[in-house]
Amino acid sequence: MTPSRSSAINAPSRAARQPNQAAHAAAKAVAATTRPELPGQVVLVLQGGGALGAYQLGVIEALLESGIEPAWVIGTSIGAINAALLAGNKPEQRMQRLRQFWEQVESQPTIPAALDWLGLARMAANLSTVARGIPSFFEPNLAALRGSDAALGVESASYYNTTPLHETLSDLVDWDYLCECHMRLTVGAVNACSGAMHYFDTAKERLGVEHVMASGALPPAFPAIRINGEPYWDGGIYSNTPIEAVLDDKPRRDALIFAVNVWHQTGPEPGSINQVIGRQKDIQYASRADSHIARQKQIHRLRHVIRELYKQIPDAKQADAKVKELASWGCGTTMHVAHLHAPRLDGEDHMKDIDFTSSGVHTRRAAGRADTLRMIEHAPWRAAADPIEGVIEHY
Repeated sequence: MTPSRSSAINAPSRAARQPNQAAHAAAKAVAATTRPELPGQVVLVLQGGGALGAYQLGVIEALLESGIEPAWVIGTSIGAINAALLAGNKPEQRMQRLRQFWEQVESQPTIPAALDWLGLARMAANLSTVARGIPSFFEPNLAALRGSDAALGVESASYYNTTPLHETLSDLVDWDYLCECHMRLTVGAVNACSGAMHYFDTAKERLGVEHVMASGALPPAFPAIRINGEPYWDGGIYSNTPIEAVLDDKPRRDALIFAVNVWHQTGPEPGSINQVIGRQKDIQYASRADSHIARQKQIHRLRHVIRELYKQIPDAKQADAKVKELASWGCGTTMHVAHLHAPRLDGEDHMKDIDFTSSGVHTRRAAGRADTLRMIEHAPWRAAADPIEGVIEHY
């Protein structure tokens, strides 16, 4: 793998990683008085990706430290879990609950670092995850031992069960607070029967633990979750980059969208079967983010063109009902998309999405925080932009 900017970060002990409480409080106080000027509502969009979601933890940490609180958070799979932990807790509890979740799902190395000459610690941890699951997240489904043709029902036809996750989320998310919509939450899941993508949204309905679990029910590892009588799977099998939810939202609003990508759409040519598997997963779960945005850029540009053409029509004609109807297709909103891409880590392979090792979680979290702070410092959305463009991307 190509060396990454974060691969040299050493993972200290869990105790050493706890933030200094006084420093954290001071940072929050400074952020409250120096909140940057932003071009519209702040939206945070989080992909699915299992253990790769630790990068999102760092992104959230940096945003909150900088006084940037999302008005809306959208997630799929692990992104939905992080989103629920963020939106479903009061401001003073958010990072505490997020850190608690990630500490609970971390796996400790079975091979001491001093003895890991061949880099086998991560492999051993991944194999342990496959065999035993992750406490507080998932555990082996013994019913699966009956064989792949056994009629278990859609809610049991899986290699693992997610009862531990239900208990964890029930403990760590304040569902009543979440549904008061202090921060809007949207999670994506796909109907296992119709194949249709559905976005569950606190702006439209009450969400519970089952909606977040459905968004992370990746088959055949995890079982479908039933909502209103219908079985749902992980939205990532249909669209793992749920940015379409905000770009298609009505009414349209000016927005600064932090799009957090944990999979790599582009990459080097694979040369082994393991590399082929890893590359296939990257392509699949990067999930057409570029094409979604390209389509929306065209649509929003046309809306801005309609707005400008309407201005050229004489006042007497503007009052015509037909002209008004056509003009309604135009708009003047601008959406800035700030892309944040998780780095590749040295030694990672096609099992990187189950790399819940302490070193993996810490390194990805640190990278997410550093990348986001750099983006905020640079603030490319402050630069002058072509007024005809409705969607503007920043890297």
